[in-house]
Amino acid sequence: MTAPARSGQWAEAGTETIRPGVHRVPLPLPGDGLRAVNVYLLEEDDGIVMIDGGWALPESRRVLEQAMASLGHDLGRITKIFVTHIHRDHYTQAVALRRLLGSRVYLGAGERPGLDALGEVRSNVPVTSLEVLRHGGAGDLADRLSRLDFGRFTESDWEAPDGWIGAGVLDLDRRSLRVIPTPGHTRGHVVYLDEAAGLLFSGDHVLPHITPSIGFELGDPGFPLADYLASLRLMTCFADARLLPAHGPVTGSAHARVAELLTHHDVRLAQALRVLGDQTLNAYAVARRLTWTRREVSFASLDDFNQMLAVNETVAHLDVLAARGQVIVTVDGGVSEYTRVDGGAE
Repeated sequence: MTAPARSGQWAEAGTETIRPGVHRVPLPLPGDGLRAVNVYLLEEDDGIVMIDGGWALPESRRVLEQAMASLGHDLGRITKIFVTHIHRDHYTQAVALRRLLGSRVYLGAGERPGLDALGEVRSNVPVTSLEVLRHGGAGDLADRLSRLDFGRFTESDWEAPDGWIGAGVLDLDRRSLRVIPTPGHTRGHVVYLDEAAGLLFSGDHVLPHITPSIGFELGDPGFPLADYLASLRLMTCFADARLLPAHGPVTGSAHARVAELLTHHDVRLAQALRVLGDQTLNAYAVARRLTWTRREVSFASLDDFNQMLAVNETVAHLDVLAARGQVIVTVDGGVSEYTRVDGGAE
């Protein structure tokens, strides 16, 4: 068994054996602040089952081939790929491997509208997120982002999966995986829980060191933060398990991290209320008065893409406060304005 990856080294190429027959492989995300995405290789009687596929990039394919070789297998042993959600760093290489190897690919049923919308838009530009920006009062930021190059859209990266899966249990040869829908990061995000082994393959739903972006997808995001908080609480209805995330090292307790994430969002909700005070502000104005990331940097110090994520997250928090009756929402010229309700508790 290989030594567990330390916190700062989790993204380095190599294979980490979590337990016999379960291996973590970080695949590179060049130019991305996340650095790498973890895929997991599960040894089964008829081949290798993957959790998440990675991004369809030549360097990612090479690292995966090397990892498979280190376990005594070639790529052709990959029979099934269970994907947590539709983002390109999780899904597109699964599609490419199916084309190359004939592997079967599975995706949460809630991702179907997002995939359909992508087929209609046929662009890597995050159209829905830009619309949220405009409703949040950040039209200037939306205009700048609309002119950015988000990379060439490759239609073949986004084929439909072989199967859409919902809540239930997948019986493999050596283990069973419980599929748990966890909307929030995307509407169709799912996690895979090996209850017998005490392992949670959490995708981007529960991450050990960062909070995932909320509702970053095509199609109607609904109320993603409310969904996300409910999905976090759902995790505590199952026995605790080791956290096997998509980004970051494997850690000891999924429940402990869920508690931290719920506390984080309680703090952010209270901060948004304090920023509103007795003013009426749009989400862009609130976001610019908050600090961001674990380092608590100013909004102005973020690049445009991360400013977009910040404003979208602020919209999500303000919408939760509105649903709780702590703020009221008015719309002026297509922009939502938020006012704190007198006596509203933080």
